[in-house]
Amino acid sequence: MIEIVAEIASTNAALLARLGGGEALREGDWLIADRQTAGRGRAGRPWSDGFGNFMGSTVVQLRAADPLPQTLALVAGLAVHEAVGTVAPALRDARLKWPNDLLIGDAKLAGILLERQANAIVVGVGLNLAHAPDVEGRNTVALSELGFPVERDRFAAQLATNFADVLARWHLGEWPMLREQWLSRALPVGTLISVKDRDQGVIMGAFGGVDENGVALLRLADGAVRAIHAGDIDMVGSHASRG
Repeated sequence: MIEIVAEIASTNAALLARLGGGEALREGDWLIADRQTAGRGRAGRPWSDGFGNFMGSTVVQLRAADPLPQTLALVAGLAVHEAVGTVAPALRDARLKWPNDLLIGDAKLAGILLERQANAIVVGVGLNLAHAPDVEGRNTVALSELGFPVERDRFAAQLATNFADVLARWHLGEWPMLREQWLSRALPVGTLISVKDRDQGVIMGAFGGVDENGVALLRLADGAVRAIHAGDIDMVGSHASRG
């Protein structure tokens, strides 16, 4: 079921509140807003979009045998990439950036935010269909600007289908295959990147992919490989989004 509301502060916050109130939310259901006034990305960054863009959230109910919950961010990104590829099949250069962005070149097309409450994870997706919001210091882009006008409801239906497919596979333990599919759609291994580490500041190196736990790998100039569990990744020399 897809529930559409005209305006809401945040679809993620709304589903978290419903979960907190004891409401039983089903996997496969989506809450979508025509306009979101207090949307946010990672680390609480504002990301509020307007009419015509996609802003929606869904819930994943965790099971005992599931892969690590942190891998869901990559699985959700894979679903978004596949949905965009279906509604805009001629689009080129769409790449996933760990852990939660979809880029065209160095411009952010979509972002994903995961928030956990008990044994449920709310997955929020924002994708620029009609217009790209102005975000200081970051490049953004919309599908319409690239010559791909896509109606919000068409994209919503496609994303719901793709997400249900990858989620079912994730529950069945197919994370290793999903990881390989994510890597094939991500920034190429060897891409020069910088990582803003909360403790050590900015570290530069080559993107080394992600390990079996969904952790990003950074290859340093001396050949050492560092695991990046959290932080902001940027392509060096760009103003790619870090949301």
